[in-house]
Amino acid sequence: MRKKLKLGVLASGSGTNLAAILESSANNKIDAEVKIVISDVPAAKALERAKNFKVPTAVHERKSYPTKEAYETAIVADLKKHDVELVCLAGYMRIVGKEFLGAFPDRIINIHPALLPSFPGLEAQKQAFEYGVKISGCTVHFVDEKTDHGPIILQASVPVLDDDTVDSLRERILKQEHRIYSEAIQLYAEGLLKIDGRRVKIF
Repeated sequence: MRKKLKLGVLASGSGTNLAAILESSANNKIDAEVKIVISDVPAAKALERAKNFKVPTAVHERKSYPTKEAYETAIVADLKKHDVELVCLAGYMRIVGKEFLGAFPDRIINIHPALLPSFPGLEAQKQAFEYGVKISGCTVHFVDEKTDHGPIILQASVPVLDDDTVDSLRERILKQEHRIYSEAIQLYAEGLLKIDGRRVKIF
């Protein structure tokens, strides 16, 4: 039996991608398990989802720390206390800084609801919809110092229908997010990913 990859998940909101990861782990669809969930928002529903799966949680509010470095040092300490091997950002609404990146080099991944490099940042689904694209989607990528910029692991396309609204498009993209995030984690767990410059090779 393959050793399970130890995950730490950071989430600021409802945590539906977290829920998908937790369910994939519980159903043995991925060789990984969530060891801790951390949020910067005390009322985040993601924390409740974690507790339902009996996963330890922690809250670190940015305002509680004098600097971003101190804030990230506290988060890194919690992740390392749980022997986390891969950090998954799941609706974590803060840009990761040098302290964090240095502690987990090439070991932080993120899910973004658009086909990067198009429409980075907030409200990506709305950006794509208002631009008038015919195909949108989602991206799992490694995290670097820039917003929604690191090397791409997986993408899934979602057609934009004539009768779509931003909300209906968001829901269909979300279903693909749940699918490819777990797929990307499994590829990492199996050691099948290699970063080569801007590209991620899958073996």
